[in-house]
Amino acid sequence: MTNSINFSDHILRVSIVVPVFQGELTLDDLIEEIVPLTAPSMTPAKNRFQVIEVILVNDGALDGSSDVILGLAKRYPFVRPIWLSRNFGQHPATLAGMVSTVGDWIVTLDEDGQHDPAFVGPMLDQALEHGAQLVYPKPENVAPHAWWRNLASKFANGLGRKLLGDRSAGGFSSFRLIQGEIARSLAAFCGPGVFLDIALSWVVGRVSFCHIVLRNERGRSSGYSLRKLMAHLWRLIMTAGTLPLRIIALTGCLTILISIVITIYLLWGKYAHQVPIQGWTSLMIAISLFSGLILFSIGVIAEYLGMLLIMALGKPLYLTVTGPKPKDKDAL
Repeated sequence: MTNSINFSDHILRVSIVVPVFQGELTLDDLIEEIVPLTAPSMTPAKNRFQVIEVILVNDGALDGSSDVILGLAKRYPFVRPIWLSRNFGQHPATLAGMVSTVGDWIVTLDEDGQHDPAFVGPMLDQALEHGAQLVYPKPENVAPHAWWRNLASKFANGLGRKLLGDRSAGGFSSFRLIQGEIARSLAAFCGPGVFLDIALSWVVGRVSFCHIVLRNERGRSSGYSLRKLMAHLWRLIMTAGTLPLRIIALTGCLTILISIVITIYLLWGKYAHQVPIQGWTSLMIAISLFSGLILFSIGVIAEYLGMLLIMALGKPLYLTVTGPKPKDKDAL
Protein backbone atom coordinates (compact mmCIF):
# COMPACT_ATOMS: atom_id res chain seq x y z
CA MET A 1 0.00 0.00 0.00
CA THR A 2 1.33 3.43 -0.91
CA ASN A 3 0.88 6.76 0.78
CA SER A 4 0.42 10.05 -1.02
CA ILE A 5 0.50 13.59 0.27
CA ASN A 6 -2.69 15.56 -0.22
CA PHE A 7 -1.53 19.17 -0.36
CA SER A 8 -5.09 20.45 -0.47
CA ASP A 9 -5.61 19.23 3.13
CA HIS A 10 -2.14 20.09 4.35
CA ILE A 11 -1.48 23.44 6.03
CA LEU A 12 1.85 24.76 4.79
CA ARG A 13 3.84 25.96 7.78
CA VAL A 14 5.76 29.15 7.07
CA SER A 15 8.67 30.58 9.04
CA ILE A 16 9.64 34.23 8.55
CA VAL A 17 13.23 35.36 9.11
CA VAL A 18 13.99 39.06 9.61
CA PRO A 19 17.58 40.24 10.12
CA VAL A 20 17.50 43.32 12.36
CA PHE A 21 20.07 46.10 12.34
CA GLN A 22 18.05 49.28 12.79
CA GLY A 23 14.45 48.25 13.19
CA GLU A 24 13.44 50.28 16.24
CA LEU A 25 10.89 52.32 14.25
CA THR A 26 9.66 49.59 11.90
CA LEU A 27 9.44 46.22 13.65
CA ASP A 28 6.18 46.88 15.50
CA ASP A 29 4.31 47.68 12.29
CA LEU A 30 5.87 44.74 10.47
CA ILE A 31 4.81 42.25 13.15
CA GLU A 32 1.30 43.72 13.21
CA GLU A 33 1.03 42.99 9.50
CA ILE A 34 2.17 39.41 10.07
CA VAL A 35 -0.26 38.74 12.95
CA PRO A 36 -3.26 37.88 10.67
CA LEU A 37 -1.10 35.32 8.84
CA THR A 38 -0.41 33.43 12.09
CA ALA A 39 -3.96 32.03 11.88
CA PRO A 40 -4.68 29.41 9.19
CA SER A 41 -5.05 31.38 5.96
CA MET A 42 -5.74 30.81 2.27
CA THR A 43 -3.55 31.84 -0.63
CA PRO A 44 -5.24 33.30 -3.75
CA ALA A 45 -5.11 29.78 -5.25
CA LYS A 46 -6.79 28.28 -2.15
CA ASN A 47 -3.69 26.68 -0.66
CA ARG A 48 -3.80 26.63 3.14
CA PHE A 49 -0.87 28.10 5.04
CA GLN A 50 0.03 29.49 8.42
CA VAL A 51 2.94 31.55 9.71
CA ILE A 52 4.09 29.59 12.72
CA GLU A 53 7.09 31.69 13.76
CA VAL A 54 8.90 34.94 13.11
CA ILE A 55 12.63 34.81 13.77
CA LEU A 56 14.05 38.23 14.59
CA VAL A 57 17.85 38.08 14.29
CA ASN A 58 19.52 40.92 16.17
CA ASP A 59 22.59 41.58 14.03
CA GLY A 60 24.38 43.85 16.47
CA ALA A 61 21.68 46.51 16.11
CA LEU A 62 22.81 50.09 16.64
CA ASP A 63 19.49 51.58 17.76
CA GLY A 64 16.88 50.45 20.29
CA SER A 65 15.95 47.35 18.32
CA SER A 66 16.95 45.06 21.18
CA ASP A 67 14.27 46.46 23.49
CA VAL A 68 11.69 46.33 20.70
CA ILE A 69 12.53 42.68 20.00
CA LEU A 70 12.22 41.77 23.69
CA GLY A 71 8.86 43.51 23.89
CA LEU A 72 7.55 41.76 20.78
CA ALA A 73 8.72 38.36 22.08
CA LYS A 74 6.77 38.92 25.32
CA ARG A 75 3.67 40.11 23.47
CA TYR A 76 3.55 37.48 20.72
CA PRO A 77 4.36 33.79 21.33
CA PHE A 78 5.27 33.27 17.67
CA VAL A 79 8.13 35.80 17.83
CA ARG A 80 11.50 34.18 18.52
CA PRO A 81 14.57 36.39 19.00
CA ILE A 82 18.10 35.36 18.08
CA TRP A 83 21.06 37.36 19.26
CA LEU A 84 24.36 37.60 17.41
CA SER A 85 27.50 38.55 19.29
CA ARG A 86 28.19 41.44 16.89
CA ASN A 87 27.21 42.78 13.50
CA PHE A 88 28.02 40.10 10.94
CA GLY A 89 26.01 41.46 8.00
CA GLN A 90 22.64 40.76 6.43
CA HIS A 91 23.46 37.43 4.78
CA PRO A 92 25.12 35.78 7.82
CA ALA A 93 22.25 37.02 10.00
CA THR A 94 19.72 35.57 7.56
CA LEU A 95 21.53 32.22 7.59
CA ALA A 96 21.61 32.26 11.40
CA GLY A 97 17.86 32.73 11.40
CA MET A 98 17.15 30.09 8.75
CA VAL A 99 19.02 27.35 10.57
CA SER A 100 16.75 27.87 13.61
CA THR A 101 13.44 27.54 11.74
CA VAL A 102 11.03 24.59 11.62
CA GLY A 103 8.64 25.61 8.83
CA ASP A 104 7.94 23.83 5.54
CA TRP A 105 8.76 27.12 3.82
CA ILE A 106 10.94 30.04 4.89
CA VAL A 107 10.35 33.66 3.94
CA THR A 108 13.17 36.16 4.38
CA LEU A 109 12.34 39.85 4.33
CA ASP A 110 13.73 43.19 5.44
CA GLU A 111 12.92 44.99 8.65
CA ASP A 112 12.14 48.33 6.99
CA GLY A 113 8.62 47.55 5.75
CA GLN A 114 9.51 47.68 2.07
CA HIS A 115 8.47 44.03 1.68
CA ASP A 116 4.75 43.43 2.20
CA PRO A 117 4.00 40.16 4.08
CA ALA A 118 0.69 40.00 2.20
CA PHE A 119 2.63 38.59 -0.77
CA VAL A 120 3.61 35.45 1.15
CA GLY A 121 0.44 33.72 -0.13
CA PRO A 122 1.02 34.55 -3.83
CA MET A 123 4.66 33.47 -3.52
CA LEU A 124 3.55 30.12 -2.10
CA ASP A 125 1.13 29.70 -5.01
CA GLN A 126 3.96 30.41 -7.43
CA ALA A 127 6.18 27.79 -5.79
CA LEU A 128 3.48 25.11 -5.75
CA GLU A 129 2.28 25.79 -9.29
CA HIS A 130 5.73 25.69 -10.87
CA GLY A 131 7.42 23.16 -8.59
CA ALA A 132 9.91 25.81 -7.51
CA GLN A 133 12.08 25.52 -4.43
CA LEU A 134 12.94 29.21 -4.46
CA VAL A 135 10.74 32.19 -5.35
CA TYR A 136 12.01 35.73 -5.82
CA PRO A 137 9.82 38.81 -6.21
CA LYS A 138 9.39 40.49 -9.57
CA PRO A 139 8.54 44.09 -8.62
CA GLU A 140 5.97 45.87 -10.73
CA ASN A 141 7.31 49.26 -9.63
CA VAL A 142 10.74 50.83 -9.36
CA ALA A 143 12.29 50.39 -5.92
CA PRO A 144 11.80 53.59 -3.87
CA HIS A 145 15.51 54.26 -3.53
CA ALA A 146 17.96 56.79 -4.91
CA TRP A 147 18.70 56.38 -8.62
CA TRP A 148 22.30 55.36 -7.94
CA ARG A 149 21.21 52.54 -5.64
CA ASN A 150 18.65 51.24 -8.16
CA LEU A 151 21.33 51.36 -10.84
CA ALA A 152 23.76 49.47 -8.60
CA SER A 153 21.11 46.82 -7.83
CA LYS A 154 20.35 46.38 -11.53
CA PHE A 155 24.04 46.02 -12.30
CA ALA A 156 24.51 43.47 -9.48
CA ASN A 157 21.56 41.38 -10.68
CA GLY A 158 22.85 41.41 -14.25
CA LEU A 159 26.33 40.48 -13.08
CA GLY A 160 24.88 37.66 -10.98
CA ARG A 161 23.12 36.19 -14.03
CA LYS A 162 26.30 36.40 -16.09
CA LEU A 163 28.46 34.81 -13.40
CA LEU A 164 25.99 31.99 -12.83
CA GLY A 165 25.49 31.39 -16.54
CA ASP A 166 21.77 30.85 -15.92
CA ARG A 167 19.27 33.58 -16.66
CA SER A 168 16.56 31.78 -14.67
CA ALA A 169 18.45 32.70 -11.52
CA GLY A 170 20.07 35.89 -10.41
CA GLY A 171 16.90 37.85 -9.60
CA PHE A 172 18.55 38.52 -6.28
CA SER A 173 16.49 40.03 -3.47
CA SER A 174 16.37 39.83 0.31
CA PHE A 175 12.65 39.01 -0.07
CA ARG A 176 12.65 35.27 -0.79
CA LEU A 177 10.55 32.16 -0.34
CA ILE A 178 12.70 29.07 0.15
CA GLN A 179 11.80 25.43 0.74
CA GLY A 180 12.51 24.92 4.43
CA GLU A 181 14.74 21.87 4.44
CA ILE A 182 16.89 23.28 1.64
CA ALA A 183 17.35 26.58 3.48
CA ARG A 184 18.24 24.86 6.76
CA SER A 185 20.70 22.46 5.14
CA LEU A 186 22.31 25.30 3.23
CA ALA A 187 22.62 27.42 6.36
CA ALA A 188 24.35 24.53 8.12
CA PHE A 189 27.29 24.26 5.73
CA CYS A 190 27.78 27.75 4.25
CA GLY A 191 31.18 29.16 5.06
CA PRO A 192 32.17 32.76 5.89
CA GLY A 193 31.93 35.35 3.15
CA VAL A 194 29.25 33.51 1.18
CA PHE A 195 26.73 35.48 -0.87
CA LEU A 196 23.45 33.86 0.08
CA ASP A 197 21.78 34.03 -3.34
CA ILE A 198 24.83 32.50 -5.04
CA ALA A 199 24.82 29.71 -2.45
CA LEU A 200 21.13 29.09 -3.14
CA SER A 201 21.92 28.68 -6.84
CA TRP A 202 24.20 25.77 -5.93
CA VAL A 203 21.40 23.64 -4.52
CA VAL A 204 18.07 24.89 -5.87
CA GLY A 205 16.66 23.00 -8.82
CA ARG A 206 14.04 25.48 -9.98
CA VAL A 207 13.59 29.21 -9.40
CA SER A 208 10.39 31.13 -10.01
CA PHE A 209 9.28 34.76 -9.75
CA CYS A 210 6.20 36.39 -8.28
CA HIS A 211 4.82 39.83 -9.13
CA ILE A 212 4.82 42.14 -6.11
CA VAL A 213 4.69 45.85 -5.32
CA LEU A 214 7.53 47.39 -3.30
CA ARG A 215 6.72 49.95 -0.61
CA ASN A 216 8.64 52.88 0.79
CA GLU A 217 10.93 52.27 3.73
CA ARG A 218 9.25 53.33 6.96
CA GLY A 219 10.61 55.85 9.38
CA ARG A 220 14.26 55.73 8.44
CA SER A 221 16.73 56.02 5.61
CA SER A 222 18.42 53.05 4.01
CA GLY A 223 21.25 51.44 5.94
CA TYR A 224 23.17 50.82 2.71
CA SER A 225 25.86 53.31 1.83
CA LEU A 226 27.79 53.20 -1.43
CA ARG A 227 30.70 51.59 0.42
CA LYS A 228 28.47 48.82 1.80
CA LEU A 229 26.93 48.22 -1.62
CA MET A 230 30.39 47.89 -3.15
CA ALA A 231 31.34 45.40 -0.44
CA HIS A 232 28.11 43.52 -1.21
CA LEU A 233 29.05 43.42 -4.91
CA TRP A 234 32.57 42.21 -4.13
CA ARG A 235 31.16 39.37 -2.02
CA LEU A 236 28.95 38.37 -4.94
CA ILE A 237 31.95 38.23 -7.29
CA MET A 238 34.12 36.29 -4.86
CA THR A 239 31.37 33.74 -4.14
CA ALA A 240 30.41 33.20 -7.78
CA GLY A 241 33.20 30.67 -8.38
CA THR A 242 36.02 30.57 -10.91
CA LEU A 243 34.47 32.49 -13.80
CA PRO A 244 36.10 35.83 -12.86
CA LEU A 245 39.43 34.00 -12.62
CA ARG A 246 38.91 32.51 -16.06
CA ILE A 247 38.30 36.00 -17.41
CA ILE A 248 41.81 36.92 -16.22
CA ALA A 249 43.29 33.98 -18.11
CA LEU A 250 41.20 34.83 -21.18
CA THR A 251 42.45 38.42 -21.04
CA GLY A 252 46.02 37.11 -21.03
CA CYS A 253 45.32 34.90 -24.05
CA LEU A 254 43.74 37.83 -25.87
CA THR A 255 46.77 40.02 -25.13
CA ILE A 256 49.10 37.37 -26.51
CA LEU A 257 46.95 37.02 -29.64
CA ILE A 258 46.95 40.79 -30.22
CA SER A 259 50.74 40.95 -29.89
CA ILE A 260 51.12 38.10 -32.40
CA VAL A 261 48.79 39.81 -34.87
CA ILE A 262 50.69 43.10 -34.55
CA THR A 263 53.99 41.30 -35.05
CA ILE A 264 52.75 39.56 -38.20
CA TYR A 265 51.35 42.84 -39.55
CA LEU A 266 54.62 44.72 -38.96
CA LEU A 267 56.74 41.98 -40.51
CA TRP A 268 54.43 41.87 -43.51
CA GLY A 269 54.74 45.66 -43.88
CA LYS A 270 58.53 45.52 -43.64
CA TYR A 271 59.14 42.75 -46.18
CA ALA A 272 56.22 43.37 -48.55
CA HIS A 273 56.22 47.18 -48.61
CA GLN A 274 59.62 48.08 -47.14
CA VAL A 275 58.03 49.88 -44.16
CA PRO A 276 60.70 50.44 -41.48
CA ILE A 277 59.99 49.11 -38.00
CA GLN A 278 60.59 51.63 -35.21
CA GLY A 279 62.52 50.55 -32.15
CA TRP A 280 59.66 51.23 -29.74
CA THR A 281 57.42 48.88 -31.73
CA SER A 282 59.37 45.77 -30.81
CA LEU A 283 59.44 46.95 -27.20
CA MET A 284 55.65 47.30 -27.12
CA ILE A 285 55.25 43.87 -28.71
CA ALA A 286 57.50 42.33 -26.08
CA ILE A 287 55.63 44.06 -23.27
CA SER A 288 52.26 42.92 -24.65
CA LEU A 289 53.47 39.37 -25.12
CA PHE A 290 54.96 38.95 -21.68
CA SER A 291 52.08 40.81 -19.99
CA GLY A 292 49.73 38.33 -21.62
CA LEU A 293 51.83 35.40 -20.45
CA ILE A 294 51.83 36.78 -16.90
CA LEU A 295 48.07 37.28 -16.89
CA PHE A 296 47.54 33.81 -18.29
CA SER A 297 49.82 32.30 -15.62
CA ILE A 298 47.96 34.19 -12.89
CA GLY A 299 44.68 32.88 -14.31
CA VAL A 300 45.92 29.28 -14.21
CA ILE A 301 47.13 29.65 -10.63
CA ALA A 302 43.89 31.38 -9.72
CA GLU A 303 41.93 28.38 -11.01
CA TYR A 304 43.50 26.27 -8.28
CA LEU A 305 42.85 28.99 -5.70
CA GLY A 306 39.27 29.16 -6.98
CA MET A 307 38.75 25.48 -6.28
CA LEU A 308 40.05 26.02 -2.75
CA LEU A 309 37.70 28.99 -2.45
CA ILE A 310 34.70 26.86 -3.41
CA MET A 311 35.71 24.23 -0.85
CA ALA A 312 36.11 26.92 1.83
CA LEU A 313 32.67 28.36 1.04
CA GLY A 314 31.17 24.91 1.51
CA LYS A 315 29.70 24.26 -1.95
CA PRO A 316 28.09 20.80 -1.67
CA LEU A 317 28.42 17.92 -4.09
CA TYR A 318 24.71 17.17 -3.64
CA LEU A 319 21.83 17.90 -1.28
CA THR A 320 19.21 15.36 -0.23
CA VAL A 321 15.58 16.14 0.63
CA THR A 322 12.93 14.04 2.35
CA GLY A 323 10.25 14.12 -0.32
CA PRO A 324 9.21 15.19 -3.82
CA LYS A 325 9.11 18.78 -4.98
CA PRO A 326 5.78 20.60 -4.60
CA LYS A 327 4.97 20.11 -8.29
CA ASP A 328 5.03 16.36 -7.74
CA LYS A 329 2.30 16.50 -5.12
CA ASP A 330 0.70 13.33 -6.42
CA ALA A 331 3.96 11.40 -6.28
CA LEU A 332 4.12 8.40 -4.06
